[in-house]
Amino acid sequence: MDVDLLVIGWGKAGKTLAGRFAAAGKTVALVERSPEMYGGTCINIGCVPTKDLVVSAEERRDSDDPQEFFRTAVAGRDALIGTLNAANHQMLEKPGVTLVDGTARFTGPRTVVVDTAEGQVELTGETVVIGTGATSRRVDLPGFDSPRVFDSTTIQHIDPLPERLVIVGGGFIGLEFASMFTHFGSKVTILDRGEEFLPRVDRDVAEAVRQTLLDMGVTIEQGVRPTSLDDDGTHAVVHTTKGDFAADAVLVAAGRVPVTGELGLEAAGIEVDERGFVVVDDQLQTSVPGVYAVGDVNGGPQFTYISLDDNRIVWDAVMGQGTRRRSDRVAVPNTTFITPPLSMVGMDETQARKSGRNVLMAKKEVAKIAAMPRPKIVGETHGLFKLFVDADSQEILGATIFSIDSQELVNMVALAIRLGAKVSDLRDGIWTHPSSTEAFNEVLGTLEPLA
Repeated sequence: MDVDLLVIGWGKAGKTLAGRFAAAGKTVALVERSPEMYGGTCINIGCVPTKDLVVSAEERRDSDDPQEFFRTAVAGRDALIGTLNAANHQMLEKPGVTLVDGTARFTGPRTVVVDTAEGQVELTGETVVIGTGATSRRVDLPGFDSPRVFDSTTIQHIDPLPERLVIVGGGFIGLEFASMFTHFGSKVTILDRGEEFLPRVDRDVAEAVRQTLLDMGVTIEQGVRPTSLDDDGTHAVVHTTKGDFAADAVLVAAGRVPVTGELGLEAAGIEVDERGFVVVDDQLQTSVPGVYAVGDVNGGPQFTYISLDDNRIVWDAVMGQGTRRRSDRVAVPNTTFITPPLSMVGMDETQARKSGRNVLMAKKEVAKIAAMPRPKIVGETHGLFKLFVDADSQEILGATIFSIDSQELVNMVALAIRLGAKVSDLRDGIWTHPSSTEAFNEVLGTLEPLA
């Protein structure tokens, strides 16, 4: 089969491009090796199901039985994801789109063979989009093949809920699960190989996050490297450079690696980097003309909204004016969904100091923001706001917001940065009450020179 667009991997960018090309009258083939991944990582095993579990965990009360509550939460998660999975399949059941269940491997620059249940299918695309995503990195240490060892996907269906959970890895994914499982009722210990907690975050913010996790009962061990694991059939023991840690389950949260091993990229002449990610240019084109790589597999920021923007870039390159670039992106926000969530956009304090600008900073703890009663209403007053402003132009340079609703507030700051808004636009804005947005009225009134 020859098609105008061949998409490998049913992720955010790929499925959006498939729908757009079909709507434009083009022929499309979309290959997905797992029916459980219709729609991509985000809706099936990533953003949506984990955040659904986060919300459920936050709703648990001391009177709730942890095991029963967790099983109910997982059942609710599964029902939601099943609905979304089916809806994503239905969205692409349209004229011009051929859906192929199977594993694809390249046999030439724009040709793949797909192993399906009915046999092999050969597909050739005028334009090819690789969107196979990434998967959890494995730990190659003795004993870590134990059934008590989980990754961020498999632990979402762990049963029973572990009384003691050891998390190997102190990055953002590990912290999200630490917060979640603590609220579900597990005793969580984080083993972080780094000597410094959240080293890429401002020290005062990192300390606020660390203290919040400690307050909820999480144990955090820094400078710890696992060496092996023993499983006696009733529990596991993680042996490390700083002692042994007993656990009913172990979550490995040691980063993610690209899903490229079975693609046969060498047959197409598609280059990968030293980590296995597909090498792309500023328009997401690979080393082979007409072949693009989108989403997590290209080594860029691993967020579904980046994948969505990748779709815009590829669409413009193939069907538009060809002017969009990855380097066009300005003020891309991110959020880590611990409780409360940690959100960042633009410059942090270290970057602001190195910028050579005349910088003002506003900083205030959430519990002390009088104009923002919402945290007190919902009973979560941990956190702080930090915002940076160019003293000369009055433009907003960046923000770190560790607070309830920060995943929404950071988008407002991101928009302000993109539009070149002045600090007064946020500080003197008229916002609903009670809302978290009101914090800008008070916090931005405390701007002082960054000493």
